[in-house]
Amino acid sequence: MSDSPPDVTILLQAVQQGQDGALDQLLPLVYDDLRQVAAKHLRHERMDHTLQPTALVHEAFLRLVDQRNVNWQNRAHFFGVAAQLMRRILVDYARRVATAKRGGGRLVALEEGMDVPTDEPETLLGIDEALTALGEMDPRAARVVELRFYAGLTVEEVAEVMQLSSATIKREWATARAWLEAELQRNVA
Repeated sequence: MSDSPPDVTILLQAVQQGQDGALDQLLPLVYDDLRQVAAKHLRHERMDHTLQPTALVHEAFLRLVDQRNVNWQNRAHFFGVAAQLMRRILVDYARRVATAKRGGGRLVALEEGMDVPTDEPETLLGIDEALTALGEMDPRAARVVELRFYAGLTVEEVAEVMQLSSATIKREWATARAWLEAELQRNVA
């Protein structure tokens, strides 16, 4: 018998089937990675932001394990769904505290030169609106952004989740970044 930890995919399926103890085994395997993703996003929020990475992880994890109609494919798929949930949680939070004024603020690089102000709730809402608009035009590109930006997945992990080639993901990511940057600049001006 191996001393290696159980596979995340097997545990996800066991949780979905309601097997006793599966959730207790799963949480330690994914918690640190979920917390890193949450901390990455909250690091760029304003200093007085009251939502902490731990609270974001706990809320996302509770929603993740409550997913009844998801056929968990693998670890990357789990983190992709986690990215969507964290986005929804952050946007919902921003909506609750948003003011009438759209703001500037500190800049965070989405990657490779895409700078987006993210320390105001209004800005997070602007990012969400732009991503929603992108999703209406190009759902695949929007999904790539969610997985790369919100979940922090690599190009290869996104390719695995979406069952596409890495080259396709790189093209989608470059196109989506350029479109989002232009859209966000237009909305700030």
